[in-house]
Amino acid sequence: MFTGLVQDKARVAAVERNGDGVRLTVETEVAPIARGDSVCINGVCLTAVGTGDGRFTADVMEETLQRSSLATLGEGDRVNVEPALQASARLGGHIVQGHVDGLGEVADVREEGFARVVRIASAPELLRYVVEKGSIAVDGVSLTVSAVGDDWFEVSLIPETLERTTLGEAAPGRAVNLEVDVVAKYVEKLVAR
Repeated sequence: MFTGLVQDKARVAAVERNGDGVRLTVETEVAPIARGDSVCINGVCLTAVGTGDGRFTADVMEETLQRSSLATLGEGDRVNVEPALQASARLGGHIVQGHVDGLGEVADVREEGFARVVRIASAPELLRYVVEKGSIAVDGVSLTVSAVGDDWFEVSLIPETLERTTLGEAAPGRAVNLEVDVVAKYVEKLVAR
């Protein structure tokens, strides 16, 4: 489990593609990361299979590549990194599982005072879980929804978020990983019964 509070805007050091998936190596200041640890990369929970020298390596299976934006990563790209939440730690964001529900696309970016508003187009099957003032994870970043439309939602980003995460470089056309609030999915299932 994660909180959506990114600990490092890290750099992809290597991407090794093979027929079964991708082996991703990330340089990060997040420490310590040990072999077997869960690490959230752009909102995707991965397992560290190797560590050392300020790097960790994780295997990304085909299922994850098809459901997330990790398939588009290349050497030198920046990614959001968050280690798994420890039971004794403060939950400062919201409950983020690292299980991407789908992709969205940045539709518009505009300045609003010191904040930047990002509009993200999304599929109706995800938007049914998105509510104004509710929580959503975008590329692993815990955010508050500021507005919702028929085929989009907006988030407002403060300067700290713009600086500490890859969302500071978000531009129209960019694919982003989305994870809706898991509580909404449980409520829907319980009410449907």
